[in-house]
Amino acid sequence: MSGSQLQQPLPPGNLTLASKNLSASSLKDRLSKLAPPLPNPVAAFHDVEFVPAKIPRTRRLQMMAVAAWSCMIVITTCSFLILCSFPPLWPFIAIYVIWMRFDTKPAKGGRMSMWFRSLSFWKYFADYYPASFLKEADLPPDRPYLFGYHPHGIIGMGALATFATEATGFSKAFPGIKPHLLTLTTNFHMPFYRDILMALGVCSVSRRSCSHILSQGAGSAITIVVGGAAESLSAHPGTADLTLRKRLGFIKLAIRHGADLVPVFSFGENDIYQQMPNDKGTSVYELQRKFQMLFGFTLPLFHGRGLLNYNLGLMPYRRRIVSVIGKPIHVTKCDKPSLEEVMEVQKKYIEELTRIWNTYKDEFAKARVRELKIVD
Repeated sequence: MSGSQLQQPLPPGNLTLASKNLSASSLKDRLSKLAPPLPNPVAAFHDVEFVPAKIPRTRRLQMMAVAAWSCMIVITTCSFLILCSFPPLWPFIAIYVIWMRFDTKPAKGGRMSMWFRSLSFWKYFADYYPASFLKEADLPPDRPYLFGYHPHGIIGMGALATFATEATGFSKAFPGIKPHLLTLTTNFHMPFYRDILMALGVCSVSRRSCSHILSQGAGSAITIVVGGAAESLSAHPGTADLTLRKRLGFIKLAIRHGADLVPVFSFGENDIYQQMPNDKGTSVYELQRKFQMLFGFTLPLFHGRGLLNYNLGLMPYRRRIVSVIGKPIHVTKCDKPSLEEVMEVQKKYIEELTRIWNTYKDEFAKARVRELKIVD
């Protein structure tokens, strides 16, 4: 075989100048292509939009009010544990714990304080978003009412601002109506936090609690976030997927007590947090559903903003919430309503809720990505 057909390799000692220069100049480039670039810790914060140094005092107070409420369970729990570290307080703590164990007020109307509901703290809380409501009809205080709140959202901040405080002016708009927002019974097992809830008029969502409040007669009212934990998993910005079609318990409750049903649609409730994609069939969704079946509540994987930035943290975004309080659906009292009667009332309820959506969606849901959807 000739030399032109096969080039013999040069001995190590006989490398040409060109090969030496090529090796020296390209070694770094070739190694950089083989090895992945080292992460830059500073670059990770390039997309974080930090809060300006100069912010109006009112906006600071609004942010602090929302931050305090978002952490209220942690604050009250830590306060209780700190008090437990002082032996002289142990007798008082023991009395409190025993009293808490046998206290039945969470299921009997709570301990509503108009003074507490009217504190400036709640005004700052509501103005942060801002949260407000739109009244469509007068509600005469000559009968009980059951407000159905939709959608659940991640936490239900609009429901708290409208029905558990006077920050949006509920009592002035509906004189003679005494609202009670309902929540999970487990929330009343937490020291101090339970007392704050009851001072706001918040009560247990148990059947016993609902029946007790509605049985008080004229002017008594409860607000149920109908979709519950299951609906919170569908809380994505720009959507309105309501878990409603199989929810008949609140309708039966209204019929048994002769309480008029009032649909409430809260525009913007789903927009204040960004939730991790969890479509049905995904591993995340299945894990959340199993958690809900096991513990009775679920844990949406969400994020919002922070104290010092606008796009990274667990605080809700500043996005407008408008709760439209619709027209009441009159209910005829019946101790044992038939399924046909319940379904007929549900049909009217869904029609009224749909009417609210169609009437105000172009005003309050301009950024929607799809229309109202009634699911399970």
